[in-house]
Amino acid sequence: MIKINNELLYKRVSQQEAKDIIDNEKDYIILDVRTKEEFKNGHIPNAINIPNEEIGDLEIDALPDKDKKILVYCRSGHKSLQAAAKLGMLGYNNIIEFGGILSWPYEIEK
Repeated sequence: MIKINNELLYKRVSQQEAKDIIDNEKDYIILDVRTKEEFKNGHIPNAINIPNEEIGDLEIDALPDKDKKILVYCRSGHKSLQAAAKLGMLGYNNIIEFGGILSWPYEIEK
């Protein structure tokens, strides 16, 4: 768990734990924070794409529910950490970061 000023910003889990959530839960969003071009070349099934660079300090229309579980990933795991922290600072309170698609051993949709 990552905290700032004793406030939980996001939780980090393994890719296996993320896959377990995807397989066993229903109410979540998979958020790919890579570029639109990278997303087009392949992504985790049912993921939505909001590039990390587009996450700032404004509300995100595509993510209206700040209580919904959001699983965040990128290419290698670096930008997903940045995006997860920014989402936490925006008030999202159920963020789960699980690294990058380069090491994702499960299905990828093209």
